[in-house]
Amino acid sequence: MDNQQKIQNPKTQVPETPEMNDRDLANDLLSMEKYMTASYNTAMNEASHEALYRDLLSIFTETQNQQRKLYELMFKRGWYSLEAAEQQKLQQSYQQHQGYASQFPYGGQVQ
Repeated sequence: MDNQQKIQNPKTQVPETPEMNDRDLANDLLSMEKYMTASYNTAMNEASHEALYRDLLSIFTETQNQQRKLYELMFKRGWYSLEAAEQQKLQQSYQQHQGYASQFPYGGQVQ
């Protein structure tokens, strides 16, 4: 039995026809925006000129904001769902990352 719990709003119905509907278009755009933000991120990491970096950062920020708006729209309409994390897995991850803090300089304290 699947213990995972979906986090999702009620689905906004769309016509099921061969043509792309609003959900299909939003999903296509979201996929494109995710790809573009990943690509701009790589380009920023490799930009050797400061002005180019700033231009890429500006475009990246606009693209990321659009991606977020699409995600929020899809989630609101029930076209995007999430899986609730199990408390035990959250605790394990927390403990694992707490262990990493001891490897930081200054005793794991942020300076």
